[in-house]
Amino acid sequence: MAPHINAIIVDDEESARNVLSKLLHRFCPKIKVLGTYDNLIDAVEGIKLQQPQVVFLDIEMPNYMGFEIVNFFESFSFHIIFITAYDRFAIKAFEISAFDYLLKPIDIDRLKNTVEKLDRRLDLEVSKEHLDLLSTTLLKDEITKISVSDRGYKKLIVVDKIIAIEAQESYCKIHLKDQQAITVSHNLKHYESVFNEDIRFFRTHKSWLINISYLINYSKSRLEINLNSQLKAKLSKYKKQEFEHKLVSIK
Repeated sequence: MAPHINAIIVDDEESARNVLSKLLHRFCPKIKVLGTYDNLIDAVEGIKLQQPQVVFLDIEMPNYMGFEIVNFFESFSFHIIFITAYDRFAIKAFEISAFDYLLKPIDIDRLKNTVEKLDRRLDLEVSKEHLDLLSTTLLKDEITKISVSDRGYKKLIVVDKIIAIEAQESYCKIHLKDQQAITVSHNLKHYESVFNEDIRFFRTHKSWLINISYLINYSKSRLEINLNSQLKAKLSKYKKQEFEHKLVSIK
């Protein structure tokens, strides 16, 4: 672990910059704040000059949004922790793109946990691909890809290719249309939350979240759903009526 972590803070509000600086000084002494900036353009120059290991970056600023930092670097030698006021879709975007975030007003325990997590992974490469995903998701206000960890590596999955997600205790198996399956550490409730506004996805059973686009047919008597790639999902008797209404509504 690094003896200290060099950081800069980017926020258009002076009071917000001052509060975060004081919180880091008091509760996260490992963080050394090299400078603060009130706009993205000056911050980009500061990053190139000072070479921080982490940038605390407000997402909503005039002229350039924080996530537009992706347009100013070919590669990233620093980690980014985004700061935002509460927005349900923005939080979802950070989570699916595997980026850390802090909510305003900043919770001290959350801040300490985030810095501890950062300290453990300073040597990991920051993926421009995942930052592109975050930027695209926020700009389109739509989830087209998600980031998952597959055997220790981060990879992006196109949402359109997901046939179903199957719960396996505290893990999930994501079934893809190319007959691949990826086991991930999130539980099914997480993915139900991620796709709760996508009309294609439906929680048919405590163990299954399916993409109705891949539905072939289902058995009312066996409560079994046949999907593409010879995949069979379960249908709870308590979900049967809602499922049938769902099928009618999306035709």
